[in-house]
Amino acid sequence: MSENKIHKPKTISGFPEWLPEYRAVELEWMDKIRKVFESYGFCNIETPSVEEIDALLAKGGDTEKEIYTLTRLHAEENDKEARLALHFDLTVPMARYVAQHFGNLTFPFKRYQMQKSWRGERPQKGRYREFYQCDIDVVNIDDLPLHFDAELPAVLFEAYQALDIPPVELRISNRKIIMGFLAGLGINEPGVITRTLDKLDKIGAEGVLKMLAAAGVPDAVAQKALAFVNIKTPDSTFAEQVKSLGVTSDLLTEGLNELTFVTDNLKHLPKGGVIADLGIIRGLDYYTGTVVEARFREGNPMAIGGGGRYDDLASSFINQKLPGIGVSIGLTRLFGLLMDQGAIKPGQKAPTQVLVVLPEESRRAEVSATTQILRAKGLNVEMYHRDAKIKTQLAYAEKKGIPYVWFPPFKDGQPHEVKNMLNGNQAQADPASWKP
Repeated sequence: MSENKIHKPKTISGFPEWLPEYRAVELEWMDKIRKVFESYGFCNIETPSVEEIDALLAKGGDTEKEIYTLTRLHAEENDKEARLALHFDLTVPMARYVAQHFGNLTFPFKRYQMQKSWRGERPQKGRYREFYQCDIDVVNIDDLPLHFDAELPAVLFEAYQALDIPPVELRISNRKIIMGFLAGLGINEPGVITRTLDKLDKIGAEGVLKMLAAAGVPDAVAQKALAFVNIKTPDSTFAEQVKSLGVTSDLLTEGLNELTFVTDNLKHLPKGGVIADLGIIRGLDYYTGTVVEARFREGNPMAIGGGGRYDDLASSFINQKLPGIGVSIGLTRLFGLLMDQGAIKPGQKAPTQVLVVLPEESRRAEVSATTQILRAKGLNVEMYHRDAKIKTQLAYAEKKGIPYVWFPPFKDGQPHEVKNMLNGNQAQADPASWKP
């Protein structure tokens, strides 16, 4: 017989996987986030992992090069062109979902999704090719009240607080402000400028000026644009700072008024929780108004969540004006960053609450009946898998962090006993009435 070829197991770069004790914490986080979302009336939906490529390209902005397409390994001759691709976020699939089920939804439609997305970018700390996102969006017909532009950041902030992680701050701006400012400077096609300004944290002011000069942007315009994105205030005083730059336009005024409304309606958040930061631009093309990014107040400046308003995203799929606003928690990025810092305390290696000892094979049926009684009480119960020394079975429970070990009768007529693995106490117990 020929030897089997051994394929050395390894994780694929950018596709994280956690040990059970850390996956347990991740699931706990998702439960806490879900609870916050539902407390504000958001309902859950789930969309497929794939969407039509044309739909993703329509609103993907500069993410086009990062989209993973789907093809079969042995494609047929008429199947050469990929038609489907993995979604790079959850907003485009949500917009398609709303358009497709338009007649069956109640508006304003408030939904949340907690699913994986995929982007083919270079893996590094905090950047993954496969990652969980936790999104909430509100979509309405024709008009979406500005009230939601303040409510969703507040929900986002509350969700971070529920995770008991280092303090988070929300940096908020409005796309109308930057677009109106550039229009006031006479810039008719601002795409190159906004994409370059969005890289300020990565390449610095000097790098931004060099890129803008290379793109043919006059130095006077570049300097004013740079001064604009450096405006950061803890309240609505940003408006006066923008006006002091001497640039005016109707769109700029509209954006300043909207952002003032949002910041004024977020004053109830803790001090330092919200910053008006006109350097927050967001790279995706579909944002049209309020934009928000979540970051740790100290340490890594990388965004751990964000989102914004889009006035025409769903209209790509339906002849109906459906404005919306959405924000998202980058769960895998957040979790990975804190894992790298050693800031996440591992959870239990298994959900088991009670391990029931198997004294000997002949008593398996009786032991199994005991586990069923305990499970019927809502407990997570595991029966040891084979006849083994009690010491071995206790070691198994200890290694998995199981808090209670149940000893059924080893002989007829003997009582049940339960051992608390945390304090070592052991006492008689009745399966029908015992509580942990």
